[in-house]
Amino acid sequence: MGHFLPLIPLARALRKQGHTVAFVTAATMLDDVEREGFDLLPAGVTMQEGVAEVTRRTGKNIMDSRTPELAAEFFAGVRIDLAFDDALAATKEWGPDLIVAEQVDFVGPIVATELNLPIALAGIDPALETDFQDALVAAARPRYQDRDLQAPVHWLTGNRFVDLCPPSLQRADWVPPIDRIALRPEPYSAPEGTPPAQRAPGTGRPKVLVSLSTVAAAATGLDTLLRSLSTLDVDLVATFSGRPIDDLGLEPGRIELFSFLPAAELLDGVAAVVHQGGSGTTWGTAARGVPAVIAPAAIGQFRQAKRVEATGAGLALPQGQPDPAAVAEALGRVLIEPSFTAAAHRLRDEIAAMPPADEIAKRLVNSI
Repeated sequence: MGHFLPLIPLARALRKQGHTVAFVTAATMLDDVEREGFDLLPAGVTMQEGVAEVTRRTGKNIMDSRTPELAAEFFAGVRIDLAFDDALAATKEWGPDLIVAEQVDFVGPIVATELNLPIALAGIDPALETDFQDALVAAARPRYQDRDLQAPVHWLTGNRFVDLCPPSLQRADWVPPIDRIALRPEPYSAPEGTPPAQRAPGTGRPKVLVSLSTVAAAATGLDTLLRSLSTLDVDLVATFSGRPIDDLGLEPGRIELFSFLPAAELLDGVAAVVHQGGSGTTWGTAARGVPAVIAPAAIGQFRQAKRVEATGAGLALPQGQPDPAAVAEALGRVLIEPSFTAAAHRLRDEIAAMPPADEIAKRLVNSI
């Protein structure tokens, strides 16, 4: 979902302008794609199946050791090997005029190369470090050569790069090798006409959103973290994955728990967010001008957390399992010191100045 939801505003804008949109992804995404009213062209395997295949080939678990080589084997190796044939056949039959792929999807680019179609890449994360770029190209190159296609020389293998990363959070030393177009990131909202969820009114305390990874393993210790945060004078909204959270013993109305709710609804009325530093949550929080405490679980999230901290819009904690007391202490600072909210508002204004999805949809279509 983290690679699907950031593309929805652009897909919706294209549809609103009269174009037909389809997603090429695993068949297990059918309900999510159809809920949005788009076509699904099934190809490839689920993330879990892809991870298992990387482990079978290398003997290593990518979730435990996210090296450039393992990441490349997943995105530019296994995914091409297991999705290319189905993706090519489905794309040929459907007959698109343009392919849009997120920046680490190598299936879309190789299909576009085979069919000689224009392709735009969407940057749903900050630019990758050089070692990751090189590893992706090295993994993709033989897959192109085996099909008598010109191999990529750079990990961005499209005609346009649609960059959703706010300038203040992008790598300052990075210049894309293809035409760059900024696109305003938006918190995911439910499809038009979907009634909003029934929400508790709260107790009048400042409301804090705790949004950890939707991967169940990443939510380990959420009960303890919420208990620690409840010692502050706040109401809590939390997302969880896996088993439901046990009764925390809080007074009625002080906590709401959701397995999933669109980010646009989760962010309504919150004074601060505690999250792990994934790009979707980071940019959605920034777009609303809300300060954050970021407790990263992975190196990419840690880099993102440090960039937010550098803007003054939040605090970054050390990478790894978050210490509940440290999170509560950081949250207390963010709520009390007005400089964090002021910096978050500056970041919000920067994002608001980025071009919206309807403008970029027109530019992409006009460039075909």
